[in-house]
Amino acid sequence: MEGGNRTEIKTFLLQGFAEDADPQPVLFGLFLPMYLVTVVGNLLVILAIVSDPHLHTPMYFFLSSLSLADIGFTSTTVPKALVNMQTQSKVITFAGCITQIFFFIAFGCQDNLLLIAMAYDRFVAICHPLHYAAVMTPWICGRMALGSWLISVMGSLSETLALLRLSFCPPVEIPLFCDLPEVPKLACSDTLVNNIVVYFVTTILAVRPLAGILFSYSQFFASILRISSAGGEHKASSPCGSHLLVVSPFYGTGLGVYLSSAATPSSRMSPMASVMYTVVTPMPNPSIYGLRT
Repeated sequence: MEGGNRTEIKTFLLQGFAEDADPQPVLFGLFLPMYLVTVVGNLLVILAIVSDPHLHTPMYFFLSSLSLADIGFTSTTVPKALVNMQTQSKVITFAGCITQIFFFIAFGCQDNLLLIAMAYDRFVAICHPLHYAAVMTPWICGRMALGSWLISVMGSLSETLALLRLSFCPPVEIPLFCDLPEVPKLACSDTLVNNIVVYFVTTILAVRPLAGILFSYSQFFASILRISSAGGEHKASSPCGSHLLVVSPFYGTGLGVYLSSAATPSSRMSPMASVMYTVVTPMPNPSIYGLRT
């Protein structure tokens, strides 16, 4: 095992869902429409927000940023998977794999931080409505969006650089795409440092935002209960319901995969969970927000 090192590994093999080529056209026909719905839907959300001056508010500013992040999040992995299905190729270069992981984590972390920004926006709007205009100014919203991107890049960079220290012994086969929880499991060198970095970044950029979202909801649901008019309650809680529909599956599958990565070996369930938060979860987001808000 000590004889193998990273410099000998030029390419990784992407196994996909099936070993033989027969199911590949079916999978291609399934993933392509889902990807197109995700991209087109989010582009329509961005276009609608940009073109309508009435939607130039903090909530819709963060929503357009989230739609852009969702496009990048899905486009990092799905197009490569579609090309592999169509060409029957399973090869990805080591540099391509590392690049895929970097952007995948960066967009995923940005999703987390934008979701907490949206929860904070609703918290201020519902719990402190008189201070909303002074707190959620365009300057502050812009800095929050920019900060979410910079922090996401830093978190992704730390996890990606940790992978460069690993040694891989051939053959290196990855279940579906270059997902951070799966790649270290294929290393023939010690992965303790990688596991520590993954847990640290996940705690800072996923668990803590989730805790902030839950705290915000506990506060403004308590405020909603104090609203006497039924019309006012519906108006206040509608965006909150949309937010919860997006947050629940995204965090449920994503945190499940990342926090269990060091404790569980690779299995067929890992790619299925990865597909859930990579392809399935972002797909209904435009419809959820479009119908509810």
